[in-house]
Amino acid sequence: MDIDLRKLRYFVAVAEELHFGRAAARLHIAQPVLSRQIRAFEHELRAELFVRDRRSTVLTEAGRQLLADAGPLLASAEALRRRVQRAAHGRQTFTIAFMPGIIVTAEARAIAQRHPELAVGVVRTSWDDQAAVVREGRADVGYVRLPVDQRGLRLRPLFTEPRVVVLPGEHRLAGKESVDLAELAEERLLQDPDAVPEWRDLPNRPTDPEPRPRPVLTSVEEKLEHVAAYAGVVILPLSTARFYTRPDVVHVPVGDLGHNQVCLAWAENNRSPLVREFVDIAAQQAGDVGAPMPGSAGSGPPS
Repeated sequence: MDIDLRKLRYFVAVAEELHFGRAAARLHIAQPVLSRQIRAFEHELRAELFVRDRRSTVLTEAGRQLLADAGPLLASAEALRRRVQRAAHGRQTFTIAFMPGIIVTAEARAIAQRHPELAVGVVRTSWDDQAAVVREGRADVGYVRLPVDQRGLRLRPLFTEPRVVVLPGEHRLAGKESVDLAELAEERLLQDPDAVPEWRDLPNRPTDPEPRPRPVLTSVEEKLEHVAAYAGVVILPLSTARFYTRPDVVHVPVGDLGHNQVCLAWAENNRSPLVREFVDIAAQQAGDVGAPMPGSAGSGPPS
């Protein structure tokens, strides 16, 4: 049986909203039409996806499994559509995504010099979208910082770098050569804790609920503004902290915090020879600058 991607998109909308009316409005279709499509999808899959009554809509175990697998599948289909459209409209393109603090000029020049007919572009990503940009085909390859959702991706480790805490210029720890994570236990972390999983394991971290909701910060610039205003602290890779310098904040190495791993990522179903070639370029460049190249089984270039 082939999966109907249109019905799969309808299912994802209902699964995320857990409300047929809101999902129908989001999809710009009538609610009865959506209900019929979901019932038809359940019939095709021979599985009940929702338990629904007049008051609630709840995912079944089969529904939860389908939701977990739907994202990479839809992203892969979107990436395929983008690649086909680019191929059909003239000049071939190659787009490199990068996280703040990572400079990709040398690699972009190298692939462009090897292929003068190729239009090489770059796109800046963030913690929230670094994997999605590659999965969905908005970029052919992406420099990502771990941890990252690896579903639908292949990764090649490139290098590691220390992490630092960014503090207001007059903070009590600002003049220290380095700090331990335990010294930051009482500080307010401004970023998603998933970006600094070690933060959760701090033994002396306050367990009381956060009196103020953590702000939604999508850029390094926003994070630094909040740090400068004494709203909290952030943990950043050293290269990012150095790139975004400003006079009212400082960064201090965190001695017992593991290094940040930078990898090159590409969609696992992208078999383009250009991707294979760029993986080699990126690995060579990382080696040339003296960065460590951790080994990883199955993490080499696409075959």
